[in-house]
Amino acid sequence: MASPPPAPVKKVPIHLQSAQNRLYIKRGHVVNHDGMQQADVYIEDGTVRYVGSGADFVVPGGCRTIDATGKLVIPGGIDPHTHFQLEFGGTVSVDDFYKGTKAAVAGGTTTILDFVLPKKGESLLEAYDEWRCRADPKVVCDYGLHVGITWWSKSVRDEMKILCQERGVNSFKCFMAYKGLYQLNDSELYEVFETCKELGAVAMVHAENGDIIAKNVTKLLADGVTGPEGHELSRTEEVEAEAVNRACVIAHQAHCPLYVVHVMSKSAGIEVARARHRYNGVGIFGETLAAAVGTDGTHYQHKCWHHAAAHVLSPPLRPDPTTPEFLMKLLAYDDLQTTGSDNCTFNRNQKELGLKDFSKIPNGVNGVEDRMSVVWEKGVQTGLIDPQRFVAITSTNSAKIFNLYPRKGRIAPGSDADLVVWDPKAVRTISASTHHQACDFNIFEGMKCHGVPEFVIVRGRVCVENDLIRVAEGQGSFLETPVYPAFVYDAVNGVKRQPDDESDEKHARNGLQGLDLHQKSGHDGDTPDAYGLPDKYIPGPALSVISGDSQISTPHSARGHRPDGTKNMQESTFSISEELDKSESRSCIRVRAPPGGKSSGFW
Repeated sequence: MASPPPAPVKKVPIHLQSAQNRLYIKRGHVVNHDGMQQADVYIEDGTVRYVGSGADFVVPGGCRTIDATGKLVIPGGIDPHTHFQLEFGGTVSVDDFYKGTKAAVAGGTTTILDFVLPKKGESLLEAYDEWRCRADPKVVCDYGLHVGITWWSKSVRDEMKILCQERGVNSFKCFMAYKGLYQLNDSELYEVFETCKELGAVAMVHAENGDIIAKNVTKLLADGVTGPEGHELSRTEEVEAEAVNRACVIAHQAHCPLYVVHVMSKSAGIEVARARHRYNGVGIFGETLAAAVGTDGTHYQHKCWHHAAAHVLSPPLRPDPTTPEFLMKLLAYDDLQTTGSDNCTFNRNQKELGLKDFSKIPNGVNGVEDRMSVVWEKGVQTGLIDPQRFVAITSTNSAKIFNLYPRKGRIAPGSDADLVVWDPKAVRTISASTHHQACDFNIFEGMKCHGVPEFVIVRGRVCVENDLIRVAEGQGSFLETPVYPAFVYDAVNGVKRQPDDESDEKHARNGLQGLDLHQKSGHDGDTPDAYGLPDKYIPGPALSVISGDSQISTPHSARGHRPDGTKNMQESTFSISEELDKSESRSCIRVRAPPGGKSSGFW
């Protein structure tokens, strides 16, 4: 019998073949989700080998050194939600796996998770193979895959099992929208969720009521509303919120963990928060987008059709301009866990497919390159979160939910050397004229962002250095995401987590209280500034302790200057019940305690 042909060898340019297999980052502030310390980092052969005091480490010869004085050293970003090279609405998104991952790396993201979306009736395995063929030769950073469940049958159930056991997939996305294309009914959702639970996978859901949307689209078009403004009018935030609540209930009935993608409105965020509270924080996870915290839906009323259409995505941006801050507060309080980009880019001529019918505008916006800076600007720079929480919501939590932690999402010995040397004081202005995404429009155009990646290191290679990007197609690898992620399933299965793990979500909150859905939170006195970088270190698991006599200069503040007039969350109160009255979803029942006692749930 003839031997099988050898596996193809990826051709990597000489400048990358000879890239630093030994790299030493000195005098930085290493930030993980649960601690921050002054430390040096040594990298060899794509893996972090040492994190600790420079006084306790002998730097080997032939090692490149990066001086990170005054900078933060953070885990590379993980974008849990991209759509590269996606066929949608009669066209294909312009960011393919090369351009998309190159843009991601330029912005400090070193791992992406894309979505396999089979056509109705198509084999999941064939669609998966097609996505691998698109991605493997092009990616410049590591990537994983979620798989969409766009139709339901016994064969789909069987293929889900094969994907989990043999193809490195642990997450499946269902659609409650896109009637006639991807939408599943409630009975099908229940069966998918049951199957995910049996397989140890994470169920994901695009939560919008597709039946209502279809009716609204027909009515609006009949009334002559054809422009981009019709997109949001057809799927207002209560349509999103209803579906979020329904999905959480169905998942809970099926005893299946659920990850709600792209939460875009106050009302939907409130439903995620309520469900997490109702189920004691077990089994419900929420994601919002850079777009949702960085801009709003007032753009749909813009007098320029192309400007308005460039902002069309689903669920849509919301016209309430206070939505971005509200969603950032939910991220600060743990009611939302991750930030994705939902990067699905279409150019001007592609958006014009819906020139006379808003329902035909290809859905999607940019964000994979700008996600990290936008979240820093809207979160850390404004004082709503600190650098540790920033790391959690841009990297670590995604790694934990999709079972990549601590290989990804952490700087510790044994972790992949995906790191960013982040300059919290540097400023850049976002523009389509300078971004690396393939699209001709940027929804964050003109936004001034404090916080810039100075160096981006992908598996030990310096791929970004002071705006110079050096990457090669195919240098990234496919990441298998194993089933039964402990961060998700331990709690679902009643397994008690270790003390360090139990405190993960209580770290890095700047002294902020957890969201109280029943009453306002408050502070009796002044709260010290917890943003300033420590002189020595804040201990965290798996990090080496810096020696007491080490004298390394520190920047004054990791977050930079808080703009005048911006309110510190430590001086404010925040109540879901209070905000609910201000949202569009005024018909929702306010959360309150029953007469004579504290509430044990929701009623």
